[in-house]
Amino acid sequence: MIGNLFRKKHDEPGRDRPALLTGPRIPRRSSGWEALLKHLREQESLRVLDIGPTSSRNINFLTGMGHSVYMADVVHEALRGNWQLPPAEGESKPGFNVDGFFQENLNFPGREFDVVLLWATLDYIPEGLVTPLVQRLRAATRPGGKVLAVFHSKREGPYTAYCRYHLTESGEVEIQQSESFPILRVCTNRNIERLFDGFAGNKFFLARDNLYEVLITR
Repeated sequence: MIGNLFRKKHDEPGRDRPALLTGPRIPRRSSGWEALLKHLREQESLRVLDIGPTSSRNINFLTGMGHSVYMADVVHEALRGNWQLPPAEGESKPGFNVDGFFQENLNFPGREFDVVLLWATLDYIPEGLVTPLVQRLRAATRPGGKVLAVFHSKREGPYTAYCRYHLTESGEVEIQQSESFPILRVCTNRNIERLFDGFAGNKFFLARDNLYEVLITR
């Protein structure tokens, strides 16, 4: 089963334009994906939410394992849509129309997921959406469910371009550059622990390429 959690309004500028994928797919060792792949192979008929530009490889891979997959391109929608608001009184930073965004995107009343492939989404979306998105995912993830998140340790340099992560049958993912969105924040381990404080636990995987991964349990 394949689902799409975006109800696009084609009269809004730019919202009918799909996210771009450019360049080659580069294999990258992923301990987080390796651990989650083991979980996916041990379970049956899971609901998986894959966040990022549509990937036919991911759809075929997950449905081939007997799981349902839903796609949601959060970064593209959050940055290309008209969701930013003027700063509130006494504030210097712009606000974000969270309610409007969730009404049009990630609108899944009553649906729960067993696995969320969050990837590096939280590094690229506007500040006002970060905590509400995590709360939204917590509410939509079943107890014991898994969230795989990727974070950058640097704002600039190798592996900081916004990428799509394509799944493989091994402990690797293939990264493919998408649009040229900048990293908006760098989170420490403590920041991440606070952000996912309402979850049951997490496991950090360190790497040498300015990326690190966290497998979070709901």
